[in-house]
Amino acid sequence: MSHRKVMAKKSAAARKTVSSANLIELGADRLAVLLLEAATGNANLKRRLKLELAAEVGAADLALEIDKRLTALAASRTRVSWRKRPELIDDLSIHLNFIAERLAGMDAGLALDRIIAWFDLYPGLASRVKDPKGEISALFFDAAPDLARVVSAAGPEAAGPLLFEALQTRLSDWGGWIGRAAPELSEPVAGDLLARLTEGRPRPTGRLALVVRKLADRTGDVQAWADAIPDIEKSKPEVGAEIARRLAASGRVADARVALEASRPRPPTASKWALRNGAAPQAEPSDVWDTAEIVVLEAEGAADEAQGCRWTLFERTLSPDVLRAFIGRLPDFDDVEALDRAQAVAAAWPDAAKGLAFLMDWPALREAAAMVLARAADLRLDADQTALWSGRLVGRYPNAALSLIRARARLLCRQGLGRSDEVRALSAEAAGMTDTPGALDGIVSHAEFIDELEALSRPGRPGWR
Repeated sequence: MSHRKVMAKKSAAARKTVSSANLIELGADRLAVLLLEAATGNANLKRRLKLELAAEVGAADLALEIDKRLTALAASRTRVSWRKRPELIDDLSIHLNFIAERLAGMDAGLALDRIIAWFDLYPGLASRVKDPKGEISALFFDAAPDLARVVSAAGPEAAGPLLFEALQTRLSDWGGWIGRAAPELSEPVAGDLLARLTEGRPRPTGRLALVVRKLADRTGDVQAWADAIPDIEKSKPEVGAEIARRLAASGRVADARVALEASRPRPPTASKWALRNGAAPQAEPSDVWDTAEIVVLEAEGAADEAQGCRWTLFERTLSPDVLRAFIGRLPDFDDVEALDRAQAVAAAWPDAAKGLAFLMDWPALREAAAMVLARAADLRLDADQTALWSGRLVGRYPNAALSLIRARARLLCRQGLGRSDEVRALSAEAAGMTDTPGALDGIVSHAEFIDELEALSRPGRPGWR
C-alpha cells in the first residue's frame, strides 16, 4: 500500500513538471489562451507569435512581417536606455533567427534582402543605443555566420552585387562582418565577391585588403592573397615566408623561391664605428623564415639541404617539433644517433631550465636526471616545475629528484627568501627523501645541504631552521 502511494505521488509530481510533453497534454485551445495572456505586455513575444503565424502562411507573408519591424527600427530616432537594451537585443535576435533559419529555407532570395537590411540597421542603432559593454556591436559581429549561410544559399549571382555594394558604401562595418563570415561562405560566393573586388581594380589596401585576403583564403587563391599585401611588407622575413609557404603548397615552387629570397633576413645597417673596426653586423635569425625555407627546399627536391636546415634550426631553438621532423626523415638506426646528439645539445643548453624542460617533455628521463646532477647549480626553476619534475623523477632517479628540490631551495636563499615558508617546506621534503634508497648517491648529505642554506641566508638574520 505504502509503495503504491509513493508511486502515485511521484506520478503526480512528474505530471506537474513544465515540459513539452506535459504542455502538449493541455491541448491547443488552452495553450492558445495562455500564449495570448503571456503576450499581453510582452512586445517581443507578440512579435514572435506574428512571425510564426506568417511563416505558416508562406515566405512572402513572413518577409512582409519582417520588413515591417526592420523598417520601424530603421526609421526610429528614439534613444534606447540601458534598461531597454536587453529587450532590443532580444527583438533583433528573434528577427535574425527568422531570417536565417526560417525564411532562408523557404526563399533564399527573400532572406538575402532581409539579412542585408538587418545588418544595415547597425549604424542607426549604434548612434542611439546606450551600449557601454558593446553588446549591440557583438550581436552583429556574432551574426556573421548567419550572413554566410544566407548569402551562400542565395548564390553568387544574387549575393555578389549586394555584398560588393555593401563594402563600397560602408567598408568600416561590412568589412568586419564579411571578413568574419568569409571562412563559412560557399566557395562560389567567395570567389565571385573576390573577383568583383580585384579584377580590373586597383590593389586593395587597408581594411579592404584584409577582406580580400580572407576571401582568398577561402578560395585558395594564393596570388590574390599575396597581391593584397603591400610590396614593402613582402620584404619582411615573416611576411615573405608566409607567401613562399603558400606558393610552394600550391605547386608554384619557383615563385616561392623568389618570394623567400626577397624577404631573406638582412643585417642592419652598420654604424660608422662598426665599419671602421670591421665589426660587420649579423642578420637576426628568423625561425619563421627558416621554417619556410625548409618547405621550399623540400618542394625543390633538395631533401638533404632541407635536413641540414632542420638541424640548424633545432640547434638554435631546441624545438621538439623540428627534431621530430628531422628524425622522421632519417633512415633506420640513424635516428638513434641523431636523438643522442639532440639530447646532448639540450643537456648543454645555456639556459639550463629550458634544456631540462626539453628532456623532461620528450621524454628522456635518464638524460634529464644526468643533467640535473651535473648542472643543479645552473637550474632556475619555479615552484611548479620543481614539483612536477621531481615527482616524475623520484621513482627511478631519486637523487636527481632530491637535487631539484635542493636547487629550488638554494635559489630562494640566494634571492633573500631563506626564511620563507616555501624554503621550510622544501627543506622538510628534502629531509624526508633522504631515506629513499639511492637518494643521496653522488650528492651531499642533508646536514651539509642545511649548512649550505644557512650560509646562503642573508647576514645578520637568524637561522631559518
